[in-house]
Amino acid sequence: MAVHGVDHINISTTNLERCREFYCGVLGLEEGWRPSFDSAGTWLYAGGEPIVHVSVTDTPRDGLSAVDHVAFAVKGFEAMKARLGEQGIAFETYDVPDTPTKQIFIEDPDGVSVELNFRDGT
Repeated sequence: MAVHGVDHINISTTNLERCREFYCGVLGLEEGWRPSFDSAGTWLYAGGEPIVHVSVTDTPRDGLSAVDHVAFAVKGFEAMKARLGEQGIAFETYDVPDTPTKQIFIEDPDGVSVELNFRDGT
């Protein structure tokens, strides 16, 4: 079990088109494939990787509060669940639709949401 890189950042917006235009039109990211989540949003790619995930919210946010969570690429799904359980850290697990990816969501001590992505499902 080990973190081996930043997977993506997630930004919440009330205006998907405006956000897409900024990241694609200004920074040159490209919109790409996104799993069939129940929620609205888009994934923006750089170098073939989806590095910015944009989700739509009804609650306006600004600055750092618009950054919904930080995601890390991790290996060792079962080992991480065991480690979190041993340390008494609450977590939720999810399967990403249309992919083998499993996720664990936790909060850091300051309340920042942290997403752990296990892309090969392990």
